[in-house]
Amino acid sequence: MSIAPFLRWAGGKSWFTRRYKALFENLKFNSYHEPFLGSGSIFFSLGTQKTAYLSDTNEELIETYLAIKDTPHLVISELAKVKNDKESYYEVRSAKYTTPVKRAARFIYLNQTSFNGLYRVNLKGQYNVPYGNRTKDFLDETLLLQASNALQNATLECCDFESTLNNIHEGDFVFLDPPYTVSHNDNGFIKYNQNIFSLEDQYRLANFITRLCHKGCNYILTNAAHPEIGKIFSDQGDPTEVYRVSLIGGKRAYRGLTSEYIFTNLEFEL
Repeated sequence: MSIAPFLRWAGGKSWFTRRYKALFENLKFNSYHEPFLGSGSIFFSLGTQKTAYLSDTNEELIETYLAIKDTPHLVISELAKVKNDKESYYEVRSAKYTTPVKRAARFIYLNQTSFNGLYRVNLKGQYNVPYGNRTKDFLDETLLLQASNALQNATLECCDFESTLNNIHEGDFVFLDPPYTVSHNDNGFIKYNQNIFSLEDQYRLANFITRLCHKGCNYILTNAAHPEIGKIFSDQGDPTEVYRVSLIGGKRAYRGLTSEYIFTNLEFEL
């Protein structure tokens, strides 16, 4: 059963699953791999009971997924104790919890009530996103239990994407959505992304995809629509540039178009 992700995530791919619904409904594969997990939009949209390997370099994120997979009722119980108001938000944000369940509840609460659902830490590794003044209920018990069920056949690991290669075999499908910003495509793209996902990381990813293809795997890569990205992944052929609506957050939020590149070896018209 296809479900929505239980986390908000900058650069999430919910729009992708809606636009290319037919692709995912007809996709055939052995195991599924998502090395840049984030909100897991693609994984949850597949609704598959097949083996999945999900990973990310964000330790707090992976710990949260593990808690939802193994102890969803305990996480829900912790979330039910807190309120969505400014005072409670900053109290939870500054708190230090010692158990995985409490840390997972904190992560979900902050994600759902913070400004734009951003994940950002300062130089000391402390979460520093301000309160978001959201009125939507941050606790969706049904969705969390559905997510837990969907994760039962998934292996979760905190690691770099290259470390996942040994788990990937012929006939598998890999979705790759590395962290990047698409708001600096024409101005400062390289400098701005250097600390997010550097050009060196992009070259490593290009080599990773070449090795996937040699293994006989199918993949989809979403990336920033920038000339440098086109050069780095030139061995994968010409990208498809797609446009989507982007919401720029804040009190003066507005919608505008932004573009991204899609590379794939699937025979499907994007």
